[in-house]
Parts: sequence; structure tokens; C-alpha cells
Amino acid sequence: MRVKRSISALALLLAGCAPSISFAEIATAPSPLATADPTVWPAAASPAEITSPATEKSIDAILSQMTVEQKVGQLIQADISAITPEDLNRYPLGSILAGGNSGPFGDERASADKWKQLVDAFRDVSRKSGAGIPILFGVDAVHGHSNLPGATIFPHNIGLGAARDPDLIRRIGAATAAEIAASGIEWTFAPTLAAPQDVRWGRSYEGYSSDPALIAGYAKAMTIGLQGELAAGKPLAADRVAATAKHFLADGGTVDGRDQGDARISETELVAVHAQGYPVSIDAGALTVMASFSSWNGIKHHGNRSLLSDVLKGRMGFNGLVVGDWNGHGQVAGCSATDCPAAINAGLDLYMAPDSWKGLYESTLAAAREGRIPAARIDDAVRRILRVKFKLGLMGDQLIERGDVSKVGADAHLALAREAVAKSLVLLKNNKGTLPVRKGARVLIAGPGADNMAMQAGGWTVTWQGTDTKAEDFPKGQTIGRAITEAVAANGGKAEIVADGSFSTKPDVAIVVMGEKPYAEFEGDIPHLAFTPQKGEIELIEKLKAKNIRVVVLFLSGRPLFTGKLINLADAFVAGWLPGSQGQGVADVLVAGANGKAARDFTGKLPFAWPADARSPISQPLFPLGYGLNYASKSRLGRVNESPGIDISGSEGATLFMLRGKVRAPWHLGLDGAIASRAIDIGAQEDARQFSWSDKAAFSISGPVVNLERQLRDNAVLAIDWRIDSYAGQSVRFSFNGATLDLSAAIKSLATGTADQTKIPLRCFAEAGAKFDAVGLPLRMESTPGFAASFRTVRVEAGGAELPCPAR
Repeated sequence: MRVKRSISALALLLAGCAPSISFAEIATAPSPLATADPTVWPAAASPAEITSPATEKSIDAILSQMTVEQKVGQLIQADISAITPEDLNRYPLGSILAGGNSGPFGDERASADKWKQLVDAFRDVSRKSGAGIPILFGVDAVHGHSNLPGATIFPHNIGLGAARDPDLIRRIGAATAAEIAASGIEWTFAPTLAAPQDVRWGRSYEGYSSDPALIAGYAKAMTIGLQGELAAGKPLAADRVAATAKHFLADGGTVDGRDQGDARISETELVAVHAQGYPVSIDAGALTVMASFSSWNGIKHHGNRSLLSDVLKGRMGFNGLVVGDWNGHGQVAGCSATDCPAAINAGLDLYMAPDSWKGLYESTLAAAREGRIPAARIDDAVRRILRVKFKLGLMGDQLIERGDVSKVGADAHLALAREAVAKSLVLLKNNKGTLPVRKGARVLIAGPGADNMAMQAGGWTVTWQGTDTKAEDFPKGQTIGRAITEAVAANGGKAEIVADGSFSTKPDVAIVVMGEKPYAEFEGDIPHLAFTPQKGEIELIEKLKAKNIRVVVLFLSGRPLFTGKLINLADAFVAGWLPGSQGQGVADVLVAGANGKAARDFTGKLPFAWPADARSPISQPLFPLGYGLNYASKSRLGRVNESPGIDISGSEGATLFMLRGKVRAPWHLGLDGAIASRAIDIGAQEDARQFSWSDKAAFSISGPVVNLERQLRDNAVLAIDWRIDSYAGQSVRFSFNGATLDLSAAIKSLATGTADQTKIPLRCFAEAGAKFDAVGLPLRMESTPGFAASFRTVRVEAGGAELPCPAR
């Protein structure tokens, strides 16, 4: 279906110097099946101040002098891990990014000075080569300048949603922008405006709430906080950066909460639930929008012209640039990471091509020369990119210099983060007035999160997944346990941190800090909403209760989870989300001061409904959206449901052992001997895990026992998606629940360096002696020095009736 493009107010304003372009007229690809009717979408318009007639005239002059090679270069963004400044002498790329695991000069823990040094190196070369157009540098600063040790780390968005305070969001945006700019960077890939509807999605914590109205209120506040109010003819201030409204669209509405999945919903639901933050952000002046990896009714957003051009740039009047996500263009039908004219024709302006940039440059240049990408579409994309560069003070007569490193971790920012942490906490249970901790009390702080910066900061902190974040990374921050210890001591009490909960003197109260381990993106996808405690965590609380010690459970998580047993065991239960670096904010609410009252009361309200069982989406919540107690609340919570409501052992979690290189809960990875393990890319960012043997050794996947007799009866297989990276005839043996098969012969037939799949019928392991009524060790792999393989997925699935068994 073809739809007429409406003309925004800004397009009319600039008509004299920048004629508007109808993308429906110039795109060569047919309209996708998932088409949109612009009349049902909210109208919006980038403010006139996003540019000026003088700027557009300057852009006209630049475009008239640029070669096709230079124009194509502007459309491509590379990651610092895959390009050097010197490469820009040959390839005139328009943008550089630093991905989640990329640091300056290979240093993930580089200082702000080193970041600025890197940015300046790329910028200097770009100014002197090609058309002399400086690069645009972007980074994932999603809860503070989170790639940078020493920065202020604010609560993740789910916690900020609990705060319900748009002014707080605006102030956080301004503080974050100041710290990003302090490292010389001028663009952040934030805010996330997703409305997660199924919190099995691993990015749920990047969304403020499931409530579109709350998201819309925050969209304006964060956009203005990051960029400031746009002023006609003036670039952004030196302590402000470009915002990115992301991920367009409905990344929080995919089937089963699958990352990069498909939102199979009506256009009415697409608009009403998932689009509400975008017109508000655009009206507030957002300079960029990021396309989503996901799809709408089977059509990938990176290739959906109806949404990118007719709706976003037409009905919503967006006049900034549309950037892709990490090689997301490669998922468009008929495309690859190194060849995708369809994405530009659909309305994408800037490919995010972190490691595919060189091949993509060559193929896009060929498509431009051959007319498969119309010249008018290329000129419009370059115009939008240059418009943003002018507005950031990278070009023109008003150049802006960023790099005041003194603003990183500024005291005012730390105080703001502390305030945000306190406002994010949600009190769900407080029987017998267990909280606040009384003056002079003896307190035990236990659990895996008691003194664990990684757990309280979550993913996107120093590294992409955030698993190796340390307290030392944030010397001006404080772990929750240390903050509570100081607060208790300041008021005549005594507190100690003992992770396993042991003590010599009986405490008055125990605060057990537990919850999810760090994750990001697809690695956080889960099959159901049941929280799976680590070994000994429930027993820890039961032992404390058996000794008549009051227990507070402070639950750290990126989403609400089914925690019925924990809630019943606890005297008080607090949803702490992922509070970031300033644990003092937790102590401000949990610990009473000299006057017997906490410095701050609980004010947080649930940004998502809290599940009554493990089923998802949540239909009958235990606590509804907006619920939250305070110290004046008199409610006493009785026993809640402890049954998950579904057969967890029979769910996907029982048969999915590894997904995209990460072992999935409730399973655990173990290394026995000299094996190096690291996350690598095969088809997407960190979608596999490589194991390299330097001695005779094994790795294993183990967990709570599950019954897989039905899968055996159904002729299922153990399916392994992997790649053999190094093989020279070593012995390779696979075990399933203690039964071992030799796969050496099968591996010889696989091509080294090529992704492949191996399927082993479960009956083969049964014939070798495996029992399937209680499977607790579904995979153990043994080999010898020199062998290396990268695993993407390991699971039990249907389809093995006719397959032969490997030799034993």
C-alpha cells in the first residue's frame, strides 16, 4: 500500500532552501506487507530550532561539492574495535561508535582523558580527509555514562519508572549529558522508550514502565535533559549531547518477549501501547531515532519504509537522522550485514555496521552508482546527518569543544543518583514494622548482593553484560552492604556483611540482598517468570527465620519476578531493581536515623505489575501496576501463592541449556581444567561462547534435575549449533547425564571455521546408559590441547527418529 506523505511544519519552513522529498516516490523496493496508515498515528514535528535556513544553505553547498564516495561514507558507522583513525583517510565514514565491550585502545576501563584522546584522534583525521566532515561519535550511555569507570551510575530505567518523577528524569539527563560530554563524546543511544509487555524480555529493565503514559512523560523530560531546549541558530551547549529515541518500534511487544522478535499486533495496539514516547521526544527536539532489531507482523523495522519514512519522517515530522542498530540491517529480507540497499531505501539514514563497515561501504557505493539507491535518497540521508552535526557544534561557525573531565563523577551528580536510588525503591511487604532498621540495632547483611557492585549496577556497566563490574570501578560509589553498615554505625548500631549469613552474635534483623545476576539484551531472555535462587539462598533465609531473626529481603532485579516463597519467608520485602553505584540511597530509606525515622520514606510505585505466578504475560498480578507501601501504611500481607502455575520442569527452560552462547537459568556452566572461555561474534554481537583447550579438560552444563523421559519417548535430539575453530584429530567426547559418546569421527566431517549443527538422538545416550527421569548434567564435553569450538545454542528438540548414533 502506498500512503501519501504529510508535510511537517518544519518542511514547509525550510521549503525555500531544502525541498522535501517523498520517499514513497523514490524508493525502489515494494511496500512491505506490514504497512501503516499515517492517519491513525499521533502527529508530531521536530521543532524548527533543530536547524536554520542558514544551516540548510550551508548543507546545500556541502552536498554540491561532495563525491558519491564521500556521501556514501557519511551513511556508515563503524565500531572502535574494528577501525582505526587512519582508516578514515581511505574510507570517509560519517560516524564512529563504541559498543558495549569496546574501550579506547582496547582498554575497557579507560579514563575520560583516554576516551577524549580517542575521539579527538578520529575527529582530527576526519576533518582533514575526504570532504573534511567531522565524524559523529556515539556511545551506549544508558544509565549514566556507564562505559566509564568513575562515572555516576544511575538506577536503570525500570527503577526510574518506579520513582514517577519527570523532573528527576530531566535532571538525570542533564547530569548524564555532562559526563558524556566530559569525555569528548556528543551522542548517546538513549532514551529507551520501549513499553515492555512481557518481562521475559531481557531488555525489560531498559524500559521505564509498561504504562505508555508514564513513558510519554519521561520521553520529553529525558530528551530535554540530555539535549537542553533547542535554540534557533545555536548548537547544543558544551555539556549537552544528542539524544536517541529508541528502539523504533515495539521492541517491547514481541511474541513471548523475544529479543529481536516479532510484534504480531494490530496497528491500533502498535500506536496506543508502543509509539506514545516518540512524538513527545520528537516534539522536544530529539536529534536521532534508532530503528529496532525487531519486526512488526513479520517485517523487520530496518526495512519497513511504511514506518520509517511514511510514519516517522512523515506523520511524525522527524527531521533528524535515523540510525540502525548493531548490524540490524543485515536481518532485512534479502540483505546481509555487508549489503543492504533496502534499509536506506526504507528510510534508514545511518547504518550501524560495527565490524561489517568495509564491505558495506563497497556494496553501498556500488548500489549508489548503479541507481539502486536513488541519489535523492542519499542526499536526504546525508542532509539529515549533517543537520545533526551542525546542531552539535561539530560544523559551521560555532564550533563546540567538549571534554571537561572534572564533571565525571561530580559530587552533585552523585547526590542526584543517591536521590534517584531512594525514590526507586518499592516496599511490597513490611509486616510487624520490620523496617526501618531501628537506632542502635545489630544488623546482619547477607546474600550474594550484599557487597556486589555488579548485581546492583546490572548490565551495560563498564562492559556490555556487566558481569565483571567491581566496586573499585566506582571509587565514589558504595555497595549496598557497605552503605547500610555505615548508616547503622552512625546511629549507634553495629552491622556486618557476611554473605553466607553466619554470625557469632545474634542480630536483631538480617537484610538479605539477592536477585538476578547481571545480563543485557538477549542473554537476559527467560522462559518463565519464576525466580530461580542460587544454591543455598533459600536455606540461608530459612536458617535465620528458624532462629527468630527478622528478615528483610532486598530483591535486585531487572524485572518483576515470581517470588512467592521469598515473600512468605520475609518479614519485609523490597523491590530494589538495579540501583547503580550509590548504595547510600538504599540506606537512606531502610535505616532509621537519630530521630527514629529514616532519612527518606518509601515513595516508589511499581512500574510493572508484580506476578502472582510464573506465567507470562501477567494477567492476575499479586501487586498491580502503581502499587507501593510507605512507612505510614498499615497493611499486613498474609501468605501469598507459592505455586508457579505452570510446569517449570517441562518448560523451555528445562530443555534449553545454552542460547546465544550463554548458559540459561536454571542451568550453570562449569569448567574443569585448563579451558579458556570467552564471548565472541558469529552472526551477531556476542552470540556465541568459544572454549579453547590448553590441556586435557572438560566443560559442563549442570543444574536442578528435570525429567526428560517424554522427550526420549518422542525421539528428540540434543541439538548443538556450533563452529569448530581448531581441530587436529583430538579426541572429543560428549556426555549426557553420565553416558558418554565419542564425537571425534563426526567432528572430522565438519568444516573448520564454518557454523554448523550437530544432532545426537537422545536414544543414543540412553543406549549408553543415561537415565532420563532425573537429568542434572545434560552436557559434559571433554577434549585435549589444541581443540577449540564456539557454541551458540545447545538444546533438546524434536526430530531424531531417523538419525544414526555416533560411535561410542
